[in-house]
Amino acid sequence: MSTGVVVVGSFNVDHAWTSDALPRPGETLAGLYASGAGGKGFNQAVAAARAGAATTFVCALGDDSGGRLARDLAAADGIALHAQGSDAPTGTAGIFIDARGRNCIVLGPGANAELSVAHLRAHRADISAARILVAQLEVPPATVEAALQAARDAGVATVLNPAPANIDVAGGLVSLADVLTPNETEFASLLAHHLGERIDPDEVAMLEQARLHDLCRALLPHGTVVVTLGSAGCFVSHPAALRRGDDRPHYRTPGERVQAIDTTGAGDAFNGALAASLARAPGKAFEGHIVFATRYAALSTERTGAAASMPRRPELESRYGG
Repeated sequence: MSTGVVVVGSFNVDHAWTSDALPRPGETLAGLYASGAGGKGFNQAVAAARAGAATTFVCALGDDSGGRLARDLAAADGIALHAQGSDAPTGTAGIFIDARGRNCIVLGPGANAELSVAHLRAHRADISAARILVAQLEVPPATVEAALQAARDAGVATVLNPAPANIDVAGGLVSLADVLTPNETEFASLLAHHLGERIDPDEVAMLEQARLHDLCRALLPHGTVVVTLGSAGCFVSHPAALRRGDDRPHYRTPGERVQAIDTTGAGDAFNGALAASLARAPGKAFEGHIVFATRYAALSTERTGAAASMPRRPELESRYGG
């Protein structure tokens, strides 16, 4: 089996505006503009590749400048790109970032909405040859489910990043995840949708560990849940019988102190780096993978952009040591 990661997901051309504050309804602000590559799938693929894993990206692209950009950038990072062609334009995103690094985003799915089960199945061999499959929710749910099922059938570990939070995640998708990686907002949404538990996302990080663990076990009884908590780090919950090399069934890990200027793509950095670490060192205790991914994501916030902000492994080792 290879040491590789397969990412199934979206590519977007990002259009980003940075200003002192996020605009309120009806408000016009002056700011700085930049454009670059993004999309949760592509961000995670770039992160996995730059973190040191052989990476394959399965996506859908339009026949336009955005599609050509995706192909050029994938080639530059050594990512094997399997793109379904589409008459729709390549996906786009409008991103607004304030002086504190916070952001809000509007997506234009374009070709991402047409990524088909048939295209996914045409690349089952790539999935079967991998160690880790990663998926998110910016492409059709049926295609995500087919990807997760193909990995499960081949004995390949699955990481499901249930993002963005406004998407209802079917129980079938959640059940196919070996590792589920929601942030606070996504976790609260999953709890409300699947368990009927109403928790304010801002309160998730303050819940007692035992309570968080119980909620995670109810949400994904057979798998590991990693709730990312931004600067507060992560909460990890394992099934009692599958601790993935850890000596505790649940624990918190701290965040890293950084000078964040743009959090766009930080969650994607975490997921891509986690997948790369799991693929490269499958025998390492899970907490070590979490520490690696946390540091990788933290470093990504010290630069602007989405895919462009993903660090390369030597940068991480220089900052934190090998």
